[in-house]
Parts: sequence; C-alpha cells; structure tokens
Amino acid sequence: MTALDPSGGDTVQCSCTGCRSTIVKCKNYAFEKVCNWCVTTDSDGQNQLCRSCELTNVIPDLSVEGNKQRWAKLEEAKRRMLYTLDLLNLSFDSQNGQLPLSFEFKGDPIVGHNWHHLAGGGQVFTGHANGVITINIQEADSVQREQTRIQMGEDLRTLVGHFRHEIGHYYWERLVAGRSESEFVSLFGDHTNPGYAEAKDAYYANGPAVDWEQHYVTKYASMHPWEDFAETFAAYQDIISMLDTAGHVGLIEPVDLTAQTSSLISTYQRLGMAVNELNREMGLLDPVPFVLTGAINQKVDFIHALVRGA
Repeated sequence: MTALDPSGGDTVQCSCTGCRSTIVKCKNYAFEKVCNWCVTTDSDGQNQLCRSCELTNVIPDLSVEGNKQRWAKLEEAKRRMLYTLDLLNLSFDSQNGQLPLSFEFKGDPIVGHNWHHLAGGGQVFTGHANGVITINIQEADSVQREQTRIQMGEDLRTLVGHFRHEIGHYYWERLVAGRSESEFVSLFGDHTNPGYAEAKDAYYANGPAVDWEQHYVTKYASMHPWEDFAETFAAYQDIISMLDTAGHVGLIEPVDLTAQTSSLISTYQRLGMAVNELNREMGLLDPVPFVLTGAINQKVDFIHALVRGA
C-alpha cells in the first residue's frame, strides 16, 4: 500500500522512496470506485484499466440496486488472489500459447425484488471452464453466502476462497494437464475413473467418506480429484497469504515463501492455532478450519513443487 501525492491533472505520484513514479488511477478506481490499483501513465495520460480490472470481461448489471457494491467486493477479492499469485511468481498471461485467464461476474435473473434459482440456463453457476472463471454475484452478498454455507455444511465459505478455488482449476490446466498427471493421480486419484459427472452425483447422494478429514482439506475435496486439487490449491494460497501478511504486520518473523513445505506448514500451524483462538474469543468462525494431516501435507508439497517449478 502506498500514499498517492497529487502531481497535477489526473496524475499522481507514488510516495515510496526510490520510486516516485508518475501514475494514474485505474479507470475503475477513478470513475467507479471499485478498484484501488494504479497504472503507469501513457503518452496522453488517459485513464486505463489496471491489470486486475482488465481481466474482468463481464460485470454485474449496475442498474440493479446493490450490484455496484457486489462488484466492488468481487474485485477486491480478485485483487487479493492476484496479489498472492504475484507473490508466488505465477503467470496468468496468455503468452506463448498459454491458457488466457478472464472473469465473468453474473447474477441470476431477477423478478421483482426476489432472486430466482432457475433450473437449466437461468441460474449462474460459479466455476471454471477453459480459462474463464465465472462467479455468481450472490456470493458477494454476506447473507446469501452464509445461508449457502450452512445449507452446504461448510466450515468456511468466503468470497476470496471462491477465487482461490477456481484459480486452482485454472492452474490444473496450465501446470498438471499433460505435464504432471501421473504424479497427480498417485496423490489425488484417477480423474478419469469415475468421471466427473458420476463422482458428483455420488457425492451429493451419499456425502463424503466417513474418514474424509484424514485425506482431504474439506468435504467437497473428496468429491473428485479435480475438486481435491482445487481445494488444496486454495488452502495452499491461504497458507502463503496468511504467512505473508502475518510477517508484514509483525505477528511472526517474515517467512521465506520458497522454503521447504514442512517449514511453511509448521509456521502456519502455529499461526493458525493463534488466530483461531483469537476468533473464538470474539465468537467468530475459525479462519483456519482444516487440519493438515500427513496425506494432505503430501498434496500441499506437490502443489508447492509445481509452483516453484513454474
């Protein structure tokens, strides 16, 4: 975070010593107030979208009351996720034939003042397909999201968590498919047998395995190897982002994020126990709701190696 010093017209100057770059607010920062990132000035000094906002191809219908606030929350969560990807030096550009990344923020059809969950083509499903991450904007509504969390029996459901999960599917395509699939299968299971649709039906019919806590970070991770990877990838980002922030605010000593997985997990476990207890003192949910078992640690180590290799 940096203060912005006015430098005339629409431009501002970075206040960081040694930088002092002349920059301009992202267009969505200057005019929509849904962003807080800046860009370097071009030759004519016109506002343009930052590297986060330019990834969003579809925004909510702003004529609907409350949608601008939902859009702002979605963009904030996305920026946090992208910041973590930058920490990990993970590319999400489309150079050299890589899968391009984009986001679509959509809402279910509205009749009057009621949200209608429609079967078939009407309902918007949060998910990933071919580099496009779609988020149902209801997830930016804290009441709707909490109701869904309880209905689904989830320990934790957050907006940034959705982004971290769906980006896991994106990086499975970029880092695992056709590259590390045999290693993936040995840890997460065969993603071709049973197929995804069959596994999904079985999960919602029968629920997770009785001993899922020993092998998966969440119940949902036990549905199919793809979901296991995405949930574990999200947990890995949780570990990295919390260690980074805790180091910056002085809760722990700064952590080398390229260290061995065992070192990162050990520090994270101590931090997790502390922040869980602090939340419990306030009657809040545990921010670290999962236990990192040996089987889960092996999966996290696989992802850590993937990231370092990339």
